[in-house]
Amino acid sequence: MEHKINAYNNVLELIGNTPLIKLNKVAESLTGNFYAKVEGFNPGHSAKDRTAIHIIEEAERRGILKEGSTIIETTSGNTGFSIAMISIIKGYDCILAVSSKSSKDKIDMLRSMGAKVYVCPAHVSADDPRSYYEVAKRLHEETEGSIYINQYFNELNADAHYHSTGPEIWEQTKGQITHFIACSGTGGTISGTAKYLKEKNPEVRVIGVDAYGSVLKKYHETGELDNKEIYPYRIEGLGKNLIPTATNFKVIDEFIKVTDEESAHTAREISKTEGLFVGYTSGAVLQAVKQLDELGEFDENSNVVVIFPDHGSRYMSKIYSDQWMADQGFFDSKKFEEPQKIEFIK
Repeated sequence: MEHKINAYNNVLELIGNTPLIKLNKVAESLTGNFYAKVEGFNPGHSAKDRTAIHIIEEAERRGILKEGSTIIETTSGNTGFSIAMISIIKGYDCILAVSSKSSKDKIDMLRSMGAKVYVCPAHVSADDPRSYYEVAKRLHEETEGSIYINQYFNELNADAHYHSTGPEIWEQTKGQITHFIACSGTGGTISGTAKYLKEKNPEVRVIGVDAYGSVLKKYHETGELDNKEIYPYRIEGLGKNLIPTATNFKVIDEFIKVTDEESAHTAREISKTEGLFVGYTSGAVLQAVKQLDELGEFDENSNVVVIFPDHGSRYMSKIYSDQWMADQGFFDSKKFEEPQKIEFIK
């Protein structure tokens, strides 16, 4: 008698359908109902699994990617991990140009997944030949049979979330969502999800989270790319020093900026209050929610969905390192509590 084993064929079948989790203790002082779409439940531990699989499989359908091809991409870490994971299953080579701002954990993970990694200086202009954008372009030109994903300027980036994240959130909230709030880097997640939600209900408020040192908020408000806005900041995967065409600014109602320091502490707070071990941008999006609450954005009937983009394990040498936090001066302010000491028994 034949028994069918109930198993997935490979990890790629686990991408998407991530849980929506109510935020309780961390949101108890806020007005409204708050829910997190927790993308760390993807097999590659981030929302970038959705982008990577959609773009790669579309390239296969168009005949651009073939057996023996090499996939090249710029990444702050998460997209690179997703591409490396998918490349293993599908049999492609993977070359990644990575920002030096990426945590050591992320860079080590990429190498562990078989990718060839080029680490590029973070604080140079986008058109500098050393920038990860220009390095990726050069590697693409030099590598025969390669495809450059180019997530910052690839409309399929947002398309991935239009077809997956948006419908999932609409279904999970039974259409009762009033606010959608997400960090904006390439802009794919917020743009694709927002487009779907706005088509379902134009009244859904979409708010993007930007970093101090990034140009997105001012560009959204004025249409001007102001280079004077650009300066170094620490949050990975949030904000930009250029305008990604993957961002659909028309479906975003407003941007709000958050600081490196407050975002780091808020990420640690989520871990300690909700039992959700989340990354730096998850702290940033919840920090934005706190600021919006102070501004009176929500009422008791608000159903607010935020994206927690990735897992905290990518930041062990950064926001979850007390030494790194201390080195940044993030414990200097009396408004934040000192880290809990470890007791060694002798």
